[in-house]
Amino acid sequence: MTAPRWVVHLPTTLTSLDAATELAVALRDSLGHVTAVDFGETTLSEEDRQFLRTRVWCDARLDGPGRYRRPNAHDGPCATAGDGVDS
Repeated sequence: MTAPRWVVHLPTTLTSLDAATELAVALRDSLGHVTAVDFGETTLSEEDRQFLRTRVWCDARLDGPGRYRRPNAHDGPCATAGDGVDS
């Protein structure tokens, strides 16, 4: 049996989905080197509706350790390497 993973809930004072998404992108860009954080699993929710979550990124797993970096509802197929890859 594998050990359970933990989720860090980080409340903000932001009042729009766009602003919360911008913060998630900034956190990924500044903390992307921290291997303990799986930014591909990032979701957002309103404070009083946490059961309704909005996925930020596509979350496609790629060959190797990277994930696809495009928005969840992107057009076209996911890249296999080089285009929008989060390493």
